[in-house]
Amino acid sequence: MQERRRKFYGWGYEGDSVTPEEIKEFEAAWTRLLGIEHFEATPFPRPEEIELRAPRVQPPASLRELCTTDHYDRLYHTYGAGTMDVARAMRKEFSNPPDLVAYPRTEQDIVDLFDWCGRQSIAAVPYGGGTSVVAGVNPPVHDRYRGVVSIDMKYFDKVLEVDHVSQAARIQAGVLGPDLERQLKPTGLTMRFFLQAWEFSSLGGWIATRAAGHFATAFTQIDDHVESMRVVTPRGDIASKRFPVSGSGPNPDRLFLGSEGALGIITEAWVKLHRRPVFRKQATVRFRDYGNAVEATRLLSQSGLNPSNARLVEREEAEYTGSSDGSYDILVLGFESADHPVDARLKRALEICAEFGAEWDKDTVSGNQDGADSATSSWRNKFLRGPYLREYAIARGVMRETMETAITWDRFAALHQHVKAETHRAIREVTGRPGSVTCRFTHLYPDGPAPYFTWFAYGDKTRLPEQFQAIKRIAEQAMVDAGGTVTHHHALGRDHRPWYDKERPELFCTALKAAKQAFDPHQILNPGVLFDPS
Repeated sequence: MQERRRKFYGWGYEGDSVTPEEIKEFEAAWTRLLGIEHFEATPFPRPEEIELRAPRVQPPASLRELCTTDHYDRLYHTYGAGTMDVARAMRKEFSNPPDLVAYPRTEQDIVDLFDWCGRQSIAAVPYGGGTSVVAGVNPPVHDRYRGVVSIDMKYFDKVLEVDHVSQAARIQAGVLGPDLERQLKPTGLTMRFFLQAWEFSSLGGWIATRAAGHFATAFTQIDDHVESMRVVTPRGDIASKRFPVSGSGPNPDRLFLGSEGALGIITEAWVKLHRRPVFRKQATVRFRDYGNAVEATRLLSQSGLNPSNARLVEREEAEYTGSSDGSYDILVLGFESADHPVDARLKRALEICAEFGAEWDKDTVSGNQDGADSATSSWRNKFLRGPYLREYAIARGVMRETMETAITWDRFAALHQHVKAETHRAIREVTGRPGSVTCRFTHLYPDGPAPYFTWFAYGDKTRLPEQFQAIKRIAEQAMVDAGGTVTHHHALGRDHRPWYDKERPELFCTALKAAKQAFDPHQILNPGVLFDPS
């Protein structure tokens, strides 16, 4: 069977589309948010409409079977999946494609590619699922390189070994989320690591970007799933020892977690697994006062109840997704377990919420096993469909961006107010129109939440990338000025680098550059994501 191709300008596979009913529903929502009555859609680009520059380099005979200069492959590997990427692709702007795309099948193939790139001064960009929203897989723009090779890890896609007793597995890094879970299913175990990009993102990508899954607590950070890993660098392989935990000095895995392909390519990892949940309960809790909602959520995070889901969604976003009439904020609350009923935990969580004036439908809690109600389902479905809507929104001049951070509870209120005010100001200054800015919590920690800001603006379709970048720059700066980190789980890429440069200690940067020199002396690996090549 012929393999389905991914879209080179947007989310999903060729042929995937949004239904006319969904378009109608979202256009109505955008009208409410932005005050635009009529939308004219720009046609999506076609491969034959785009001319790419000729490849600047050619592989040696020994690597030709691994490499391709196919037009579509080069188009597809030019961008990730962020709003800027889609907006530029919609504008048919492909001025900096990779010269070659390589598909290694063994670690020796990667070694050989590194050796050639190092000798010829060719940048090598590791590529997993290509879902980066921060320009983490985009070819660098730098005149020190003769060319760029995108190294696609799609053939590293196997679950190699399962340790049933310890509940762990050794898995190749190129496997995408659905295929990983498909291979694990016969074992009765699951990695239980799901994120919005799960369908098209890879295990290696999750590790290299320090991704976070959907779950509010317990299964949150990829850091906590990794037992050990193998990494191929231009100077040799690194294979860490597998332990449940170790106090033996600095952990080598921690150096590659979040390294974004700048120090080496992760080829496989031992990761922790879990039994599949049997008991589930969910409820949608309503708050009329946002301050009370935040305080209830804080106490939940410090209660030790460890909800699997605890997303506090502001009323404007809840109304947009059909989960609220706009008069109340919602807390999407859920518990699950593979071992025991979770009714008591949900009951106690609701008691905490009730202390702050929360309301909920009693029949939802005492109903079917998972307790999912229409409000929860509506929000979840809109959330999962979000990436599929991106190119349709941009085609109509609608910009949508999500910015996430983490901050301690004592500083959240000030951050919330400042980021919303500054983002509203930026939208109006850049577009001349009002926009929408909302906040929700995606993950909870006892010492602070992970606020996730979403903004909508209507722009000039001929200048959308420039307008988007101008708004994002002001909004990100506001987030950092208020004390938040530049990213909780979207990674750095090249887009977040300016703020990361200020967030990290300068002496640590010096140490990081020394590690880069040790692993990658020719500075070929994904230049520009952690710091600029020397």
